[in-house]
Amino acid sequence: MEKEPEEYKKYPNRRLRHWLAGPFIWFPVLPMFLLDICVEIYHRIAFPLYGLPYVKRSEYIIFDRQKLSYLPWYDKFFCTYCAYGNGFFLYGSAIAAETEKYWCGIKHQRARVKALKDKEKNYLEYGDKKAFEKVAEETKD
Repeated sequence: MEKEPEEYKKYPNRRLRHWLAGPFIWFPVLPMFLLDICVEIYHRIAFPLYGLPYVKRSEYIIFDRQKLSYLPWYDKFFCTYCAYGNGFFLYGSAIAAETEKYWCGIKHQRARVKALKDKEKNYLEYGDKKAFEKVAEETKD
């Protein structure tokens, strides 16, 4: 039997926990696929109408772990699911961020989340009415 890495010793009964958690990990597969379809339809229709460049899906959803020869087939399968799931949510978040920047682009008053701080670095400062009015005037049709 293969010896588990030292780091797994802090998780007793981890195989049992994996089996118990399995259904909850796989439950979101269908809703995630449906959400992906909806997000992509929005992205492909709205972005050209807004004059925004497409967000590159390939920069967020990356399938590269399947090339690792040391992984058994089932780990490659699970890695595919994780790469898709995590990549999709990052991709969807990037599309939402571009949409938010197009429509609003005002920083939150309290951006406690690092991802928000990174996303909002080019947004207008919270409470900067003059900058907002200037941008609003420049973007009027």
